[in-house]
Formats: sequence, structure tokens, C-alpha cells
Amino acid sequence: MGFCDDVKAAAEHITAAHEVTIISHIDADGISCETILSQAISRYGIPVRSVFVRQLEPLTMPQVPSDSSLKIFSDLGAGQQNLLEERKFSKNEILIVDHHVSQPCPTEYEQVNCLPYGHTRMSAAGICYLIAKQLDTANIDLAKLAVVGNVGDMMARETCGLVGPARDVIVEDGIRHRSVEVRKKDLNCYGTATRPVYLSLAYNDDPFVKGISNNPEGAKQFLKRLGIVQQAPTGRWYVWEELSVEDKRTIISALAEQLIANGDSVDRLLAETYGFPDEIPRTPLRNAQEYATLLNSCGRWSKPALGGAILRGDRGTAYREAEHMLKNHRAIIRDLLQFIIETGVHELENLQYLNVGNRYPDTIVGIGAGMALSKLNSAKPILIMCEVPEDPNLTKISMRTTERVVGRGIDLQQALNDAAKEYGGGGGGHKIAAGAYIPKPAEQEFIIRVNKILGEQFAAQGSDHC
Repeated sequence: MGFCDDVKAAAEHITAAHEVTIISHIDADGISCETILSQAISRYGIPVRSVFVRQLEPLTMPQVPSDSSLKIFSDLGAGQQNLLEERKFSKNEILIVDHHVSQPCPTEYEQVNCLPYGHTRMSAAGICYLIAKQLDTANIDLAKLAVVGNVGDMMARETCGLVGPARDVIVEDGIRHRSVEVRKKDLNCYGTATRPVYLSLAYNDDPFVKGISNNPEGAKQFLKRLGIVQQAPTGRWYVWEELSVEDKRTIISALAEQLIANGDSVDRLLAETYGFPDEIPRTPLRNAQEYATLLNSCGRWSKPALGGAILRGDRGTAYREAEHMLKNHRAIIRDLLQFIIETGVHELENLQYLNVGNRYPDTIVGIGAGMALSKLNSAKPILIMCEVPEDPNLTKISMRTTERVVGRGIDLQQALNDAAKEYGGGGGGHKIAAGAYIPKPAEQEFIIRVNKILGEQFAAQGSDHC
């Protein structure tokens, strides 16, 4: 059996069902999964309903119905099969579509997971799309949604573009459908559809350009020296996608010169980016990165179905509500970032950590942790703890690191999962970003244990954190 065989088997399992329940995660990838699957299944003529969960854990398992429907777990489930077994779900009523590390389970639930086949750069939304395409090739219109899910789950981040099946199959399908536009050597920068150019440059730290990154005024003067017209006659600031090809080349060349002059690499200056020509210019829906952020804001603030409505084409009430939510999301993230920087972190040999208590929702602390890395010691993974509103006896752990540190042997998913198990908790995620739930009394011991595991990972690779 190969990966394609698993995809075909999953499609057959779905077509044999009389009813389907989708249980999906609340981030951009999970929301994309739900929308892709629900549309493909309903088009096939099978009744389908959906349930979103922040995490598959004992607290959320009651949301999974005990009816006769086929239950599809998307972007979760691979690492929590023991919970399915505890609920006495049979093999026939479960299908897992995931891209996280699968944990062993006595009951061999049917699963489509790209990891065992070496496809480490494809998200669950990508797998859902392949299943949808197997159900009916007319579902090629859903490729765009899979691109959003993959980019939102950072599948393009390390390699500055999607690779493997996510690129060779999904993106190509989107191009053929004319709903996806690829820019092969674009500026590796966020906010190119909505932010003034100088702010896109200033808020970008991958790569970090001295004098420009984290320096809005420096970025503005940099563009002025290059002779770039930054504002329209009306005073409106231009965004990156509105600039001429010549102006873009001028800026990219100057950025490269600045990096080289400071002895920095230009490897991450350019990236392959994915735009959506059928969306309105100067909106977050115009490119995959910003579209994914909009979906994440819906999910992180307990309205994942709102993101699903936008993916289905609602550009009226749902979109206006999501735009408002995105503004609030960004404001809270900025406040969280400022809190982390001003409060400071505690540094151990192999990590840095901070407990924000109940000051911020547990759904966004990981985002803040990732953003804070560039302003702290990026050579050490950062661990943020916070309270879990539904259970004061639990602590949510979020960890983030950089591609550079992952290249030195660090695997946050493994570290958190191994450490959490020792304290009766559970963890999951990816090498670069992971999370866990642990008993609150075990916080300090847990941090020490994770620090030790990270040290062992560094040592196994023959490197250290410096």
C-alpha cells in the first residue's frame, strides 16, 4: 500500500457512508480541511455535518457524536487514537486525515497520513484535497483552499515555497483552474496585499535586514533613497502587489546589497508566493498568507465556522465580521508581543520560557511566542505557558523555534510529547511549532524536563544552542 492507495481507500470509505460527521481543528489548516471535505462530500450527495475542536482531548471528546455516522477527523486524531478507542469507536466508523505524528493504538483505525511516505511538507488540507479530487475530479476548484491551508500551516516557510505533492499536484491544479497565481521569485514578505510597502519591509524579519526590519521609519527612508513612489496622488499608500516590476526589482536588489554588506545570507530574500486573482485587490483574501491569517483569527476567537463561510464564498456579512475579528486579533497579538518583550523571559541552557497566566487566551499564545523570537534569543526555542479556561488544573504549553534551530536537531513535537507523557499530559505538532497540556502543579518540573530533552537533541546532532 502506498500513499495514493490510502487516498483511494479513504474516498471509498466515504462513498460507502450513509452520513458523515467531520471533526476538525480550528486553525487555518483545519478550517480549510473542513470546507474541502464538507463540500466534496455534500456534492457527492452524502449528508454531512461538522464539529470544530481546539484540541482532541478528554475535555472535547464529548463533542464527537456517538451516532452511526462515519466520523472523519481532519488535522487531528493521529496522535490521539487512544481517546477514540476509549470511546469504543469501531474501525469502520472512523477515518483519520492528518499530517501529525501518529501514535500507536491497538485498534488500527483507517488513516491517511502523508508523514510515513516522506511527505513532510504537506498539511492535512492537502490530503483532504487529494481525497476530494479522488471523489470527483471536478473538485479541482477546491485546490485554492488547500493552498491556503498548506501555507497557513507553515508548509512553505522553511523551503520558501511549497514542495512535493502540495506544489506538484495541488498548486498546479489551482493554476489550471485559474484560481491560483504563482510568483516564483517574489519578495519573501508578509502583508504584500494590504500593508504599505514600508510596513511590509519593517515588519519582516525573515531575513532580518539591519536598519529596516523592526524599523518602520528606516524602511520608509530606504524606499525614499531608492526613488520609489510610496503613495498615490490621493495620499493612499501603495502595497507591494501594486508596484511595477521595475520598482520591485530595484527594492529586491537593494535589499540583497544590504544583506551582503552586513555579512548576511540572501537565501531567504525571495520565495515562491501564491496569489488569488479572483479576489478583490488590497484585501487579505488576495494571497495565501494573509487569507490564512484571516482564517486563523476566526478560529482562535472561537468562530471557525465563520472562516468556513468565507472559504465557501461569502463576501458579505461573514467577510465583514471576519475583517473586524482580524483587526481585533492583530491588536491582541501586538499587545501579547509587547507583554512578552517587556516582561522578559527566563532563560535556561536550551530554552527560554514565560508564564502569561490568564492574561491572554490559550489559542493565541503560540502566535505571540513565534513573533517574539526575533526580538529575543532566536537560538533558543521559546516556551509559553498559560491557563486553560475550561480547566484550572491544566496548563497549556506552546513552543516555537526557527528553521535554523530545527536544522540543528531540534524537534519540539517530540520533546513536548515525550515530556508531557511523563506527567500524564499530551502533546503534538511539528518540529518547529508544538503544543501540550499538562497538570498545573507540574509546570516547573516540566520545563526542566523539556530543557533536558532539548539538550539531548542538540547533543545527538553534535550541536549546541549557540
